[in-house]
Amino acid sequence: MATPPEERPLEFARSSGLVRAGEPLLVLLSGGADSVCLLDVAVQLGAEASALHVNYGLRSEAASDEARCRELCDRLGVPLAVERVEIEAAEGPGRGNVQAEAREARYALAERHARADYAAAHTATDQAETVVYRLAVSPGRTALLGMQPRRGRLVRPLLEATRAETRARCRARGLAFVEDSSNADPRFARARVREEVMPVLSALNPESERGIAETSRLLRDEAEVLARAVDDALARTGAPVARLADLRDLPVGLARLVLRRLAEGAAAGPHPLSRLDADAILALGDRGGSASLDLGGGVRAVAEYGTLRFTRTRELPPPEPVRLPVPGTARFGDWEVSARMGSTGEAVLLAGALGAVVTVRSWRDGDRMRPAGLGGTKSLQDLFTDRKVPRALRRSLPVVVVRDEIAWVAGVAVGERFGAAEDASPAKTIGLSARRGEV
Repeated sequence: MATPPEERPLEFARSSGLVRAGEPLLVLLSGGADSVCLLDVAVQLGAEASALHVNYGLRSEAASDEARCRELCDRLGVPLAVERVEIEAAEGPGRGNVQAEAREARYALAERHARADYAAAHTATDQAETVVYRLAVSPGRTALLGMQPRRGRLVRPLLEATRAETRARCRARGLAFVEDSSNADPRFARARVREEVMPVLSALNPESERGIAETSRLLRDEAEVLARAVDDALARTGAPVARLADLRDLPVGLARLVLRRLAEGAAAGPHPLSRLDADAILALGDRGGSASLDLGGGVRAVAEYGTLRFTRTRELPPPEPVRLPVPGTARFGDWEVSARMGSTGEAVLLAGALGAVVTVRSWRDGDRMRPAGLGGTKSLQDLFTDRKVPRALRRSLPVVVVRDEIAWVAGVAVGERFGAAEDASPAKTIGLSARRGEV
């Protein structure tokens, strides 16, 4: 017998393994049907649920939305934290930045409030809309990967449930929810996809949302296989200076992925590479000698006597310094830098030594630090050379500073005064991580 629509969100959340009985889970609660459903599901599955509502004050309904969230949490017996954040409601073509700024603020607050994981109520419908939107503005298979079920401590237990199913559960459970008028505002590109594009696809196939979301899931699984194949190919071709003959012997799709990885290494971040770009790069050096091709974004492919390398044609300005709350997250150029309670991260530091807020900035000429285990100070210039950090990456690499003292250089070293011992209590440590990429 088929599972009724109102029961599917519970079933999908249980099978995701992201909501576990007896374990803390902070639910990001907007008051909309999806987040109301997620909070109810978390309670039903026995999680130690709490909720966070962020009031941006951008809409006339903001106060009533907050009141609804309080009523719901009182009814379900769930602790609720409310934060108020001021975000300027900009007008015009850049207005979509308001949503991005709100999202960044919400996740930063979640990092601060959550004792363990925190959950967003993104559904298969959201996944389908995301994939369609990204494919329209950014061609390539990366656009089809969509949102991940887990990104750090952020989890998405309802990615297999549709928006119709979360609404059905709310109605069946007698749970009131609010409607966000901005979801239908045509000034937002995502709203136009939701209101104008998705109904056409649903008319062609009522299961189109789930089909797109399932395709995204399959491609994410396959991306792991492709990444390993690229690693193996890079090892065989001699990267970072690769042999053109070896690249040309690879299957064309794999060669293209290898070239993109090499271009991203030179760009020190994501770099698009079209099919035509890849074909032109592989054709370099056909006449012998040397040849080059500018790829935009300050990256150039250079072929010299049968080898290929990628270089920067210009230095990009370093990102502006940002403040990182501890715990919390911050965007630094192409990087997302996170500080999490406990001993999970690329580097584990003493919470007491970091304080409540640190600064993330780029490398500056003359910077020195006292790396843990070296017994003295060393210039960052020498550390980069010792660790073989590519020159193109050095100016954009996150450097975490506490009162002008360098505590951590991402992927390079931890300051001696800040490093935590292996047996340090997780309650007294902070895990620092830095990663490029996603929404």
